Amino acid sequence: MATTDWFGAPQPDSVGTHWTKDKPLLPAPYVEQLPLEEVTVAEALKEGGYRTFFAGKWHLGGEGFFPEDQGFEVNRGGHHRGSPPGGYFSPYKNPKLEDGPAGEHLPERLASETVRFIEAHRDEPFLAYLSFYSVHTPLQARKDLEAKYASKAASVDPALPRWGKEGEREVRLVQDHAVYAGMIEAMDAAVGNVLDALDRLGLASNTVVVFMSDNGGLSTSEGHPTSNLPLRAGKGWLYEGGIREPMMITWPGVVTPGTVCDVPVISTDFYPTILEMAGLPWREAQHVDGVSLVPVLRNPEVRVRDHAYHAFPRQRAGQPIIGRAIRTERYRLVEWKKPGAPRDTADFELYDYQSDPLESTNLASRLPAVVENLSRVLARHPEAKPEITN
Repeated sequence: MATTDWFGAPQPDSVGTHWTKDKPLLPAPYVEQLPLEEVTVAEALKEGGYRTFFAGKWHLGGEGFFPEDQGFEVNRGGHHRGSPPGGYFSPYKNPKLEDGPAGEHLPERLASETVRFIEAHRDEPFLAYLSFYSVHTPLQARKDLEAKYASKAASVDPALPRWGKEGEREVRLVQDHAVYAGMIEAMDAAVGNVLDALDRLGLASNTVVVFMSDNGGLSTSEGHPTSNLPLRAGKGWLYEGGIREPMMITWPGVVTPGTVCDVPVISTDFYPTILEMAGLPWREAQHVDGVSLVPVLRNPEVRVRDHAYHAFPRQRAGQPIIGRAIRTERYRLVEWKKPGAPRDTADFELYDYQSDPLESTNLASRLPAVVENLSRVLARHPEAKPEITN
């Protein structure tokens, strides 16, 4: 079984008590925690002599499957919840993070914990994994930052269209959510605190820094706090607004500062990439989907894969159908299947990024050969199969 949804979502045999019980599809079965027998990147680095630290959002299983059970020597705030149980201000109500002074801000606290770990292990190789809860719901910002962006939002042209449609959902088209903007700035400042510490400790020239998000912005649900324009849709969708994330890697002495690379990559690439950077042996069983990005980081013109795959065998974001997608440098093919339809039938959407980065024009009927080729490649890729209800 694969992990196909957030931990805590219903399994097929428990959906009858869940709010999703009236959907026409049963959910796909999934593993409910990161299995202990898997060798995590923290365990691999720890075995290679690295000190390991985790702070923030874990959401990979409950008691017995926390970061300290998966190779991290120190855990500050990682537990089974995917959002901060007490919100973004102390008291945090987090079993893995002691409360700070009343009103202490969570992003700043997590950055401070990370800095303390780095200071303590500055003379040793280390992995500091800072996994912000930001900008997940609940939507909460410092009052000063909320006021700052409320003032900026007031200057947005009222004639601009603020809402569009994506499927059955409204989609935000304008960036004018003051609370969300404040959350972004606070997280950005927390990242800066860690980077400043690397400079202050003389470690910046010998430290790889990776920054990445986990999904596109939340534009079609849960308060619609952000817009992903010029990308289409957002979290929960198979379009660029749901799949493309901000990603930056600094590798002093290897990556030229300011380099921009358009090669499609995916988060499973981090494991083999980090091990190769550290000069540690690969574990072939762990690298079924990921490839090392070291060749790309050395030369941004190098291509490490022909296709990237995205499958979500569940109904999300108001979609009455389920889908999967395949992405090349030029095209994305999205395959949709309706509940109850035969498995060999599907509707396709095809988008050309060179001419249509907004994914506004479906070229499937115009380019049947491209659809046929990509659909055959996609059909060979394993996926979790959804189950049909009655």
